[in-house]
Amino acid sequence: MNLLFIIMAPLFGALLPLLFKRTPRAVQTLITLAVPLSCIAVLLNYAPATFAGDVPKQFVEWLPALGLNFALRLDGLSLLFVSLILGIGVLIIGYAHYYLSSDDDEGRFYACLLLFMASMLGIVMADNILLMWAFWELTSISSFLLIGYWFHSSDARRGARMALATTGAGGLALLAGLLLIGNIAGSYQFDAVLAAADTIKNHDYYATALVLVLLGAFTKSAQFPFQFWLPHAMAAPTPVSAYLHSATMVKAGIFLLARFHPVLGGTEMWLTIVTVVGLITMLVGAYFALLKHDLKGLLAFSTVSHLGLICMLLGIGTEGAIVAALFHIINHACFKAALFMTAGIIDHESGTRDMRKLQGLMGLMPLTATLAMVVAASMAGIPPFNGFMSKELFLVQAVQQHLFGGLSWFVPILATVGAALSVAYSIRFIHDVFFNGDYKELPKKPHDPPRMMSAPVAILAIMCIAIGLAPMTMVSGILDVAASSVTNASTTVKLSLWHGFNLPLLMSFVAVVAGILIYAARDQLFTFNRQFDGLDAKHNFERIVQRISDRAAQLFDRLDTGSLQRYVAFVLISVIVIMLPSLIDLSAITGGKPQQPIDVVSMVGAIVLIAAAFATATLHRNRFVMLMMLSVVGLMVSLAFAHFSAPDLAMTQLVVEVVSIILMILALFFMPQKTARASSGHRVFRDIIIASFIGGIVATLNFAILTSPAESISDFFIANAKTGGGGTNVVNIILVDFRGFDTLGEITVLAIAAAGIHKLLNKLKPFMPSSDVDGRPWHRIKHPLMLTNVANLVLPMAMMVAVYIFLRGHNLPGGGFIAGLIAASAMILQYIANGVDWVKGRFNVNYQSLMSIGVMIAALTGLGSWLFSKPFLTSWFTYLKWPVVGKWEFATALLFDLGVFLTVIGATMMILSNFGKMTTRHRPTYEGN
Repeated sequence: MNLLFIIMAPLFGALLPLLFKRTPRAVQTLITLAVPLSCIAVLLNYAPATFAGDVPKQFVEWLPALGLNFALRLDGLSLLFVSLILGIGVLIIGYAHYYLSSDDDEGRFYACLLLFMASMLGIVMADNILLMWAFWELTSISSFLLIGYWFHSSDARRGARMALATTGAGGLALLAGLLLIGNIAGSYQFDAVLAAADTIKNHDYYATALVLVLLGAFTKSAQFPFQFWLPHAMAAPTPVSAYLHSATMVKAGIFLLARFHPVLGGTEMWLTIVTVVGLITMLVGAYFALLKHDLKGLLAFSTVSHLGLICMLLGIGTEGAIVAALFHIINHACFKAALFMTAGIIDHESGTRDMRKLQGLMGLMPLTATLAMVVAASMAGIPPFNGFMSKELFLVQAVQQHLFGGLSWFVPILATVGAALSVAYSIRFIHDVFFNGDYKELPKKPHDPPRMMSAPVAILAIMCIAIGLAPMTMVSGILDVAASSVTNASTTVKLSLWHGFNLPLLMSFVAVVAGILIYAARDQLFTFNRQFDGLDAKHNFERIVQRISDRAAQLFDRLDTGSLQRYVAFVLISVIVIMLPSLIDLSAITGGKPQQPIDVVSMVGAIVLIAAAFATATLHRNRFVMLMMLSVVGLMVSLAFAHFSAPDLAMTQLVVEVVSIILMILALFFMPQKTARASSGHRVFRDIIIASFIGGIVATLNFAILTSPAESISDFFIANAKTGGGGTNVVNIILVDFRGFDTLGEITVLAIAAAGIHKLLNKLKPFMPSSDVDGRPWHRIKHPLMLTNVANLVLPMAMMVAVYIFLRGHNLPGGGFIAGLIAASAMILQYIANGVDWVKGRFNVNYQSLMSIGVMIAALTGLGSWLFSKPFLTSWFTYLKWPVVGKWEFATALLFDLGVFLTVIGATMMILSNFGKMTTRHRPTYEGN
């Protein structure tokens, strides 16, 4: 197994819960659990090397021209985060099995969760900063699906939109920052970026790059002033909240700060921005956490506060601060995941999360209460739990920093205030729910959940205790390698529960006492905060979005006159104004290449082409005649390709023209055969003038290009077609090999477009004309005998031609695209000659499935090269000896071309057959046109 497995297993494993959707829920859970557990097994295989100081890597060339490669690394920082993502993920999956109701779609939930897990693993393991950004955006998309899992809830939909809009905008800023960094460093590989750290810090664009990267980190990790989205993501199911808040999503921004600390950190700008933002976020989050009545709301704002604490430590940036930040990442993951799952248990067993309704649950839920007290004490920083130790390290750094000169004294004071608020809301979580008087009647009679539902919370509570009592045994090793990755220097961590009587210990004691007093005086805080009840981040966000939409609609109404002619005229006039001045002097743009003499064939072809184009424009009112003239234009273009030695293009143009004309004839059946005069004389004159200028500009540009010497890449393709692609048809080799990625994208777009057209046509029932323009009814014989016989005769021959064109395409003119259109044309002829019912009875193929299979074959052919450690879509060829055929060349590009072939047939037939079916359904008709 290699590092790629750790990411690909959950990425493709997300399909497993959907495939086993109809199996019992326990089976779905076990199948889902197998994915992260297998990743943990692979991780354990690589962990010893990382602990030894090595950095396991894997490199798969992907898009080298763009600097984007599938490069992975497992250094200490990656190991820490991968361990949290997979470890917490396993617990969340087991917990979700008991949390989700029988009405919830467990398969869809697990699929989204695994997709999210894969995207987070991609972020923390990426060794290419562009690859990291790709997975960064995937977290935004997958978290949108998770937060909006209960899509029937308005709050869930709004929370998901808010999260996607905020983190998505931050992602765009991050992309800009990463592009700047990569441009400065000369590479997007992280090692090269790390080596260029001094160059980046001294560059003129450093400040811009830093701000853009910090915007990405702050929006993702809900730092001030972007903290508003995170509490509203609480509309998600509690397992999602537990996972997002403890080990994933919001920790992505923290990971980004840690990863880029050696590249961007250490400057005065970094220290000031990151430290101040972290400090403000810590205080704002802690204050609002105390005021929330919803259990998950309290925990959400506490997450904001603790993320601010970690951000502040990364801003301070000393070795001790880095260790404290990484240590608190571990501790926060333990107690926050446990607390969210506890909140979910309370909600699950009592029917509410409102602390104003919850009290006296200690006697009814003793196990839940005990576990909650352990992890809440850890969150409050009470010894001997792990949260106390990282809080102490935080206070030590607050005391020792001198970032703001004479004003540095306010940092430890505000740090103590934040710690006191943490104690206060932790007490409230426990006291208001499990004590605070006798039990009140609730929607459901509370009781402890099944033991297996409490097991994940118990495991994390034990971790809180074990790390607090034996930190060197539990986490010193991983902190050593993680801190070394961040500081870019060898780091040895020393942790102990007791540091003696010192100022940080006094600050902790003050924080505990102050926290108790703040909790006792919480009613005054509630009273003070009531004056701001009308201010709600979700409503403000919706109001801003609505205001932007309204302004955009107003601008659109001003620009949108409803006249297509005016739109086109505006665009073309703009082109004329911009291009004409530079093209007036023809001698200045005429190149030095000699001009070819005009031959008779070219002259006749040009005259016919111009005449057909002129007839198309002048006879546009008679649509059928216009269409025939347009087909002449297409035919002449095809002949021009053939005349100038481009047989592949000629064949493609010819079959495309056939298919297009059939499509347009089908469309004309539902449209008036003639149109009334719609343009006045002066408008026609205006259009002629504009068209003449545009035609002149295009002709002049063509002339300039054709006469100018230019370096062509065609020599490269000609020289490498045989050796690199195994064929002599350079055009086909380009399509399926050199530019195979483009072709894969094109057939994917074709499939999507065909599926969209299919859906549009599927429910469309237009009126069908029952007679021609003169009132003559259609002939009662729908399927003429001669056409039927000819079609039946043509079909097998056309299929043989299609197969021949397909097989020879690698060395002679042809290929999957042309062959697919030939086969589709033959099938369309069957529909026209014999009707839909006759064809379906003999060839009942699901064209949507055929098209999907084609895209999958093409994509899997590209992925197959990864099995041999080759770049995506790398082709391979050899020569085989067949008994009858003899020596025959086989290339994997043929499989890719097969995908193109099937996609073209499926997409073309799905569009045209559905269009044709509209003429056979029973629907209202009307006479004439």
